[in-house]
Amino acid sequence: MNSILLISQNPIPNNHIFDSFQDVKVKSFTSTDTIDPKTISHSVRYGLHSVRIFIEESWNRNQIVTIRETFAKYQIDLLYIPSLLPNNQTSLFVFDMDSTVIKEEVIDELARKHGVFEEVASVTKKAMEGGMGFDEALRLRVEHLAGLSIQSFKEVYDLLHLNDGMETVFQFLPSNGCKLGILSGGFSPVLELFSKKYPVDFFRANGLEEKGGFFTGQILGEIINREKKEIYLRKYANEFSIPLEHVVAVGDGANDALMLNAAGIGIGIHAKQGLKDQITNWIDFTNLSALVFLFENTF
Repeated sequence: MNSILLISQNPIPNNHIFDSFQDVKVKSFTSTDTIDPKTISHSVRYGLHSVRIFIEESWNRNQIVTIRETFAKYQIDLLYIPSLLPNNQTSLFVFDMDSTVIKEEVIDELARKHGVFEEVASVTKKAMEGGMGFDEALRLRVEHLAGLSIQSFKEVYDLLHLNDGMETVFQFLPSNGCKLGILSGGFSPVLELFSKKYPVDFFRANGLEEKGGFFTGQILGEIINREKKEIYLRKYANEFSIPLEHVVAVGDGANDALMLNAAGIGIGIHAKQGLKDQITNWIDFTNLSALVFLFENTF
């Protein structure tokens, strides 16, 4: 049976639920006759409120987007999940890094230190919105970093902040037997430092060529682009013997779309429009703590 998850920073009264479904019923949304109060359950975790609603029928993307818009007026996020995660089996969570796990775009912060922020930020924005191929954009941005000291990575790392709710994720997932990985279009030196502090089972990111303690402006090895993110998601799911329906992928940019769509549950977090246009589920109003409601035993 499919589930609708409503998630908010405030309590979600039942009248909001029925009023919102009535709104879409007026728009000839035929699935609204099946919402029975008996199918509704509430949960409060980590400062967020959630409502789970069981529905028997399957919805297409247009239907999901339509009903989501009706709840947006209450600043309530809506996720449509065919199957919640079982509490007696291992699940895998795979995250993008920049603007997902952390608030910053690391390459922008490196560029700021190097005095080329405007040049790099304009390319970053265009790439994240899907207006430029990721590989091309990355190479252009990295070229601007030529001559930057490798020490700059540690200096920038010390300035990074976890995204809202990510601390909860790092506590909750390992305690529920989950595996956690990061597939990043950013840089390995940051992930190497990050994985020493946080419970990250694996990561993949881009390497940068350096000589004499300074970056040359060239990428070392493969580029972790949208295609590679999907490939590695499937690879690690297979290595851990975790079926894709128990894999959750989270990202914010267009280069995360293949990864999110390959996972059983793909969720955009404060996502750019270029990603929203390619996926079904995203979170606009709450934060990463909302991921705890993906588990059967949360309700």
